[in-house]
Amino acid sequence: MSNVLAVTDATFAAEIEQHDGLAVVDFWATWCAPCRAVAPIVEQLAGAYAGRAKVAKLNTDENPRTMARLGVRGIPALLFFRHGQVVDRIIGAVPRARIEAKLKEHLEPLAA
Repeated sequence: MSNVLAVTDATFAAEIEQHDGLAVVDFWATWCAPCRAVAPIVEQLAGAYAGRAKVAKLNTDENPRTMARLGVRGIPALLFFRHGQVVDRIIGAVPRARIEAKLKEHLEPLAA
């Protein structure tokens, strides 16, 4: 079972922007090869950080409003939210170590 939550334009505010803690959202599309490269990493990190960070995916083709509202212009894009506010972004396909380092960086203040 996947630990990654699928969000939409309709559910984004309730699931991500009203979440009290750290959330990471993967903005992706089915036609995007780099998105497919990042997907298994996002899946692995969702499992590894279950209970500490909410991990979600938003299909940009099906949910363009949220993408536009947050100024996402390229995919894959990982946006990090703390208490509903964007605190960081990673644009493009990057190694797991880079994504995990950002995740840990943003979990630190929550543990204190």
